[in-house]
Amino acid sequence: MKAKHIIGMAMASLFISSTIASAQTSNSSVQDKQIHDYIINNPEVVVQSLQSYQQKQMEQTQKSFEDIQKEAPKYADKLFNQTTDPTGGNPQGKVTLVEFFDYQCPHCIDMVPIVESLMKTNPQLKVIYKEFPIRGPMSDFSARAALAAQKQGKFSEFHKALMTSKVEPLTEDVVYELAKSSGLNVDQLKTDMKGTSVDNQVKSNMELAKKLRLMWTPVFFIKGNSANVIFIPGGVDEKQLADAINKLS
Repeated sequence: MKAKHIIGMAMASLFISSTIASAQTSNSSVQDKQIHDYIINNPEVVVQSLQSYQQKQMEQTQKSFEDIQKEAPKYADKLFNQTTDPTGGNPQGKVTLVEFFDYQCPHCIDMVPIVESLMKTNPQLKVIYKEFPIRGPMSDFSARAALAAQKQGKFSEFHKALMTSKVEPLTEDVVYELAKSSGLNVDQLKTDMKGTSVDNQVKSNMELAKKLRLMWTPVFFIKGNSANVIFIPGGVDEKQLADAINKLS
């Protein structure tokens, strides 16, 4: 509720400012004052406008989610069958959960214990990790380090270390320290981070996300033995994710 209130106040402020700014472009100071006075004396107009705007935004967001859900099966192979993707859980699981994430995304961090719990309680669950570094240079750096760690067979350990690090914000030195504490050869990691395969992996994920019109993290896609794909935008609780998985089990 508090967040919605803050957003509402911000939108109201923006609406009033833009309306007044628009009025100020007029050559008539009388007209400026009339518009200003009308807004001050009829604040419900602002509320109604905000409500209308919010409704349109919700409809557009819902439409975007529906479009992604429809498009997802077309990209099933790139989502679920890329052998270069890091994985967790049962490699031969009957149900696959794909997660697009960013190491600097707080909601992705919140999902770590949930995904781990689901892997423990569902022996038929396979998890595919899609690096989707959209929060700046350190997100990209961390993603490349994690993919390089995969070459040493320690993606899972390093992935968890990055996600659960108490040192904020992440820096290159912090990433290297976490790599060392995860049992990685840091010199080899640095070399592999600059390799073509890591670069291609990041680019491939970004291109796939672009085709699916993904612009946030986390994002989940779930698929069983059928052609059906379930799309889940954003962080959810364990029950919601478990229910979606069970539908395809």
